[in-house]
Amino acid sequence: MIVSLRYVPAGECALMIYAHAENPEECAAHLRGMLAALDAAPPPYLVDAIPTSDSILLLYDPLRTTGAEMETYVSRLALPAPAEQSASRLIELPVLYGGEAGVDLGRVAAMAGIEEAEVVWLHASTEYIVRFLGFMPGFPYLGPLPVPLQTPRHETPRTVVPAGSVAIAEDQTSIYPVTSPGGWNLIGRTPWRLFDVHENPPSLLLPGDRVRFNPVDEAEYSRIHFEILADRR
Repeated sequence: MIVSLRYVPAGECALMIYAHAENPEECAAHLRGMLAALDAAPPPYLVDAIPTSDSILLLYDPLRTTGAEMETYVSRLALPAPAEQSASRLIELPVLYGGEAGVDLGRVAAMAGIEEAEVVWLHASTEYIVRFLGFMPGFPYLGPLPVPLQTPRHETPRTVVPAGSVAIAEDQTSIYPVTSPGGWNLIGRTPWRLFDVHENPPSLLLPGDRVRFNPVDEAEYSRIHFEILADRR
């Protein structure tokens, strides 16, 4: 795995690290390793580390260090071996596809030139990696998405997307953790709760986790949904 890094100052208290590789998943894996190394041995002047799929923004205390010193520290980190990184959690989420739960399933199928059932099969037969969290607390960016399913966002976002909605946009898939506006293509819904401020950590999915989607029917969806509601009481 060959990943090139580019360090760019981002103001007086931040350093942006861009990663590049022929395979985007190699970038994401390398950056996850870098985050793991920082978590294991954080310098005292590091304030926060904010990842995306191909970059990390490091915020530091400018009274205690400089961007150049931050770059030197990061460049000397001992990253975990790929085998260690691959030993991540596997989270399997039940999903009710189509109908009111997935109002854009037909759109995705039409743009791909395949049947709705094949969209479900392709989406559910793939194992995804949580590349990073963003947009809102607990919103996971998952990839890689099978090429036939890669669908552009809606030009006009919806004002309301229900919590638990499983969605597709470009080369990624995700789950809306809370009810919010959104422009992704909705293909299903999970009854699982992805974000809960009373849990530690509050986000069910974390960067590096592996995710699979298991299709369920309406009866099974309702059973799981009511079990979750009962557990909250």
